[in-house]
Amino acid sequence: MGREEMEIDKAIGESDDKRLKTKYNNAIFVIRRALSLYSIEEVAFSFNGGKDSTVLLHLLRAGYFLHKKELSCSNGGLSSFPVRTIYFESPSAFTEINAFTYDAAQTYGIQLDIIRQDFKSGLEALLKANPIRAIFLGVRIGDPTAVGQEQFSPSSPGWPPFMRVNPILDWSYRDVWAFLLTCKVKYCSLYDQGYTSIGSIHDTVPNALLSVNDASSKEKFKPAYLLSDGRLERAGRVKKNASTKNDVGSDSQKHEVLLASVIAVGDEILSGTVEDQLGLSLCKKLTSVGWSVQQTSVLRNDIDSVSEEVDRQRSICDMVFIYGGVGPLHSDVTLAGVAKAFGVRLAPDEEFEEYLRHLISEHCTGDRNEMAQLPEGITELLHHEKLSVPLIKCRNVIVLAATNTEELEKEWECLTELTKLGGSTSSLMELYASRRLMTSLTDVEIAEPLSKLGLEFPDIYLGCYRKSRQGPIIICLKGKDNARINSAVQALCKKFKEGVFVDMK
Repeated sequence: MGREEMEIDKAIGESDDKRLKTKYNNAIFVIRRALSLYSIEEVAFSFNGGKDSTVLLHLLRAGYFLHKKELSCSNGGLSSFPVRTIYFESPSAFTEINAFTYDAAQTYGIQLDIIRQDFKSGLEALLKANPIRAIFLGVRIGDPTAVGQEQFSPSSPGWPPFMRVNPILDWSYRDVWAFLLTCKVKYCSLYDQGYTSIGSIHDTVPNALLSVNDASSKEKFKPAYLLSDGRLERAGRVKKNASTKNDVGSDSQKHEVLLASVIAVGDEILSGTVEDQLGLSLCKKLTSVGWSVQQTSVLRNDIDSVSEEVDRQRSICDMVFIYGGVGPLHSDVTLAGVAKAFGVRLAPDEEFEEYLRHLISEHCTGDRNEMAQLPEGITELLHHEKLSVPLIKCRNVIVLAATNTEELEKEWECLTELTKLGGSTSSLMELYASRRLMTSLTDVEIAEPLSKLGLEFPDIYLGCYRKSRQGPIIICLKGKDNARINSAVQALCKKFKEGVFVDMK
C-alpha cells in the first residue's frame, strides 16, 4: 500500500473545509485512543461496504498509521491492514456491495472474517473464539441503532460484552461525502446510481429526490453526493408493511423516536438580563407529543454562530425549532444565520411582505423589506387564521416569532392544528399516552427492575426524577399505545408489594 495512509491525512490537511478537518481530527483522536486502550488483537472493525463504513475504513487506516508512526517514529507504509475486519455476508445484499467489499479487501490488504449468520449469533461466535474487546462501527447520529450511544459505548444488555467505538458518530451525511470526495477514495457504485442509504435488496431503492427528468423511458438519478438535504438520505428505504415479520425492520419502524433540537438566539439571555421561559415551555410541549429533545442551546446574536449551530442540528435532528433574533433590528440575525446554514441568500418575499404591510400599515418605511427577507428557495409559509403572520419553515427548521410563553402557546396550537389538518408539516405531531407513578422506593431498589422493564418494553420511554433529593421518585412512562403503557405499569407493580406505586394525575 506504500504511502496511501499518509495521502488521506495529507488530503484533509490541504482541504479548505474547516468543518471536515475538525471532524477528521476528532475521529482520528477516537481511533488512536482506542488503539492505546486495546491491543491490536483485541480490536475489530465491522465493515459492510456502505458509505459510512468506507469512511471508517480509511479513517482506521490513517489512524493506525499515525498511531504506529508515533510509537516507532517510522514513516514507512503498511503492508497490510492488521485490524481484524468482520463482514456479515447476507443473501439479500446487493451484488455491488459484495463486489465492492471484496475488492476493497484485496486493494487494502484486509483479511476478512466472513460471517454468514445473523449479526448477534455471528458476533457471539466470533467473540467466543477471539479475544476481541472493542469493535469499530460506522454508526452516525440519526441511524436507528445510534440512540443513546456515545463515541465509546458498552454493548447493550443481552449482547456479548464488548466496547462499541463510534469515531464518526457526530458526522453528518454532508461530512461523509465531503471526506470521500476530498480523499478521492473508491466507494460502492450504487451511490452513483441515486442510492443514498443502502440496506437489503428488499428494502432499498434509489432516492426519488435525485431523479432526473429525461426524455428516455428509463428513469435516471443523480449521484448520492448531490442530495441537498442529508436528513432525507433514508428516503430511498422502502417502508415495510406493518404485518411484516422481519424483527429488525418492524422494530425500527414501530419504535422510531423523532428527534428535535431547540435553539434560542439572544445576548440578553446569555447576560442574564432576560430569563428564557420559551425553551423550557417548548421542551415540555415537544416531550408531551412524544418527541425526544436532543439538545437545547443559547446563542449570541451572531450570524456565524447561528449558522454553525443550525447546520449541525438540522443534519442530526428531524426538526429544529429556533426563536429570538427575528425582526428588523441589527441584532436580529436568526434568518440570516438560517440562510447561511443552507447556503442560500436572503431575498424579499412578496407574500410575507404583504402580511407585514397589513400588520404595521402606516408604520411601513422604506426598510420594510428587511423584515420580509427570507431564505431564498427553501422557505415555506405556514398559514393559520389565528396568526397575523405565517410561521416560517425552512426545510426541517421552524422559526418561531414568539417573544413570551403566551405567544408561544398560540403558535404551538396553530402548528399542531396545521399538522393534524394534513398541512405541509404533516405527521409532525402525534400525541403520546403517558402515566406517572410516585414511589418512596430508593434508587437502588428501583434501578434494576426499571432496566429490565426497559428491555421488556423497548417501545416505552421510561424516565425518573425527583423534585428534591429526599423526596419521592417519580417514574414517567410514555408511548404511542396506551395498552402497552398499562401493561408496563402492571409488569413493574408485580415486582413489588402492593401499594408501592401511586398514580399521579
